[in-house]
Amino acid sequence: MEHCVKQNNAIDIYEEYFGEEEMAEVEDEPPSAKTINVIRDPNITKRTATHLSWHPDTCKKLAVAYSSLEFQQNMKDMNFDSYIWDLENSNKPELVLKPSSPLVSLEYNPKDSHVLVGGCYNGQMAYWDTRKGGLPMEVSTVEVSHRDPVYRAIWLQSKTGTECFSASTDGQVLWWDIRKLSEPTDTVILDITRKGLLENALGAVTLEFEPTMPTKFMVGTEQGIVIACNRKAKTPSEKITSTYSGHHGPVYALARNPFYPKVFLTVGDWTARIWSEEAKESSIMSTKYHLSYLTDGCWSTVKPAVFFTTRSDGTLDAWDFLFKQNDPSLSLKVCDEPLSSLRLQDNGCIIGCGSKLGTVSLLEISGLCTLQRNEKTLAAAMFERETKREKILEARHREMRLKERARSEGQEAEVEERLVESPQEVLDRTRREFFEVIEAELQRRVRTETQHLCGEVKDHMGEEAALQGEESQLPKDKEEEEEEKDAAKEP
Repeated sequence: MEHCVKQNNAIDIYEEYFGEEEMAEVEDEPPSAKTINVIRDPNITKRTATHLSWHPDTCKKLAVAYSSLEFQQNMKDMNFDSYIWDLENSNKPELVLKPSSPLVSLEYNPKDSHVLVGGCYNGQMAYWDTRKGGLPMEVSTVEVSHRDPVYRAIWLQSKTGTECFSASTDGQVLWWDIRKLSEPTDTVILDITRKGLLENALGAVTLEFEPTMPTKFMVGTEQGIVIACNRKAKTPSEKITSTYSGHHGPVYALARNPFYPKVFLTVGDWTARIWSEEAKESSIMSTKYHLSYLTDGCWSTVKPAVFFTTRSDGTLDAWDFLFKQNDPSLSLKVCDEPLSSLRLQDNGCIIGCGSKLGTVSLLEISGLCTLQRNEKTLAAAMFERETKREKILEARHREMRLKERARSEGQEAEVEERLVESPQEVLDRTRREFFEVIEAELQRRVRTETQHLCGEVKDHMGEEAALQGEESQLPKDKEEEEEEKDAAKEP
């Protein structure tokens, strides 16, 4: 058996030796997916795989955060550990991370792959150095941390590579430097009234940050509203630049398109929507409403019009909006329990799906991993066309609302004028309106009588003309005939 295993490892039987010559066949390959690995929570009491993070340097390691997000669940026998898995040996975790509270989010540092930052269920922030073991290097104090679970933590593209920021349902976005977790370096209150009051703040469920826009970030909230923020603004009113409202429930996923950063994807309630920063009132494109709740989503890293969504019925959907918009290009039943998290590798071919019972399924996607020759141009044209169409519709709706408002304001002004009139003015206006109605009725009667007389005159003239025509057609008498004959004989 060892001899056969070594043979199998020595030769890759799936290697494509003639990939360039068979490019045409690859382009026509239908979308498909196959499960290549399944990682299960090793604990007896199963927990939800709330967040996945791929190792930035190699695709052979995966960090998974495990916690139970069910309200008031008994935490007596619940394990707090999260794990880093080596996919080549997934029978047991490579490293066990031991936080003080279950991890809801966990993220590799893109600049230093040995460092990870995690957001805990109790609102604390912690970071690990895998070279130093599974205990956290430092943990933020409870007093300065979030008051609710930290649903998302993202690394910033700083020179030191030690800065990150986090979001929670307590309505705050906090910035941190892991070298000093004793207090956050900056705070944004998600109050869309722009007063900066924490009691009015909306709870954050997901975060989005694009390194090419270092001062901008976006937050998806529990109320279905996406908030675009500017970190460098001076006042609370300037920090919130715009809002996008389009979901009936929490926004579970928020991601900018890697090819066109002004276009972003949101996933919430039963649908996924595509937005443009230029059209703020409504999304430019959306999927159909599914029968089950959508739980997560992300863009493809290699194809600009392809994105993936997960559902609460255990299904993974792959959408290609250039090819088809009514139905997914690929729909795969991954497991029987609800899927909770989703993460795509940078190569765009391997996708990890975490479930409610802590199972992480790794799938290899085929048919949606090759960029076609003119696909970027077609996708750009599609997004541009839909953005223009939405702008025209927004302008039309705005115009209709203004007209309706002006009409209602005019009616209100007329009513107010009538309310402030004196009794004598009311009597004079009523008398004037009464005589105007009488005068209009008299003029109408005169016009009617005039038209009637004209009609009679025309009828009389028509009768006379008819009588003259009949006389000209009567038979001639004998005298007239003789006179005509004599006149004809004369030379």
